[in-house]
Amino acid sequence: MSETTGAGPRISLYDHALRLHERHPDAPLPRDGEPFPNEPARRRRIDDQRLVGTDVAAALDRHFADPAAEHHVLAEAVRDLAVPIHRNDHITAAALRADRERVRDTGRWLVRHGTDKSSVAVGLALLASDRAGDDIPLIRTIGLLSNTFGPLAAEALKRRRRGVDALLWLGDRVAGWGRVYVVEALCQVGGDEVRSWLLRRSCDGDFLNGYFAGRVATEAHLHEAITTESDDDLVDHTARILSTMAGCGGMGMTLEGYPPAHAVLTAHAGHLGRQEATQARLRHVLAIAHHLHTTGARELLDRYRAVLDRDEWCAVVRAAPEDDDYLSWFREERAPGLGLRAFRGLDND
Repeated sequence: MSETTGAGPRISLYDHALRLHERHPDAPLPRDGEPFPNEPARRRRIDDQRLVGTDVAAALDRHFADPAAEHHVLAEAVRDLAVPIHRNDHITAAALRADRERVRDTGRWLVRHGTDKSSVAVGLALLASDRAGDDIPLIRTIGLLSNTFGPLAAEALKRRRRGVDALLWLGDRVAGWGRVYVVEALCQVGGDEVRSWLLRRSCDGDFLNGYFAGRVATEAHLHEAITTESDDDLVDHTARILSTMAGCGGMGMTLEGYPPAHAVLTAHAGHLGRQEATQARLRHVLAIAHHLHTTGARELLDRYRAVLDRDEWCAVVRAAPEDDDYLSWFREERAPGLGLRAFRGLDND
């Protein structure tokens, strides 16, 4: 549905998300769906963080106090307000003060037909205060615009009994900050299916994975999994988790702060020795080896070096394209001191 104003027709953000998803059904939306259509002028900033959401809550109270108030009136009332993208106590309290059925109906309408960030965020906040399960497809679709709506969509879905499948679906189709929000929600939900996904698919290689890699390792019991299982998906993703934790200081849990790190690294090095040498695996393993070198973890470094010094791994380095920026950078900036055969000049071995 589109609204028509003096400025012309406005497409709902739900329809915007749906159209982009049809073009990219199994991947994150390009640029997280931005720029959004219909964006209003810059909203007024509230400096006192304790007051954030109070003006939105007041608008909700006025709306729900009038039994005849229509949805589009509320949408216009909040259009120019700074609506938090995360759960807000003031807005939640206003939702809980109102009739539950009317809150659901209003929230669904705003999410489905809202033409700006503020009205859609208010709708999601209303739905996140509830547990009804028949609006999951609606929430899941708007959650594709994850950088903006990921936090409230994840909050709403994790509260619904059948919302886990939608969170997993979103997890495969969001990136950047949106992925952070969804993965953090999945860490809170738990369950065997969620644990398997977290251990094999949660980290996509983005820098922001550093905010949740350590939490995934802890909440999904990586220590137990990697010491008892050895499928390639698990082993490869463990390398991604470990390499992320090796370089995420200031963001999330590092390897130094992860109690089972020694056991997990030992188990991973053992599994690595049974895997085929590939370019993708090499990058993560080099990052881990460099970290062990810089932290003086000699015993663990020797385990990885024993694998990396094998002919097949050296051959992967030798076969890398000359324009491989990562390996060129690694050779110049990180390889000195590691003592790996592949970076000592294989022709002389």
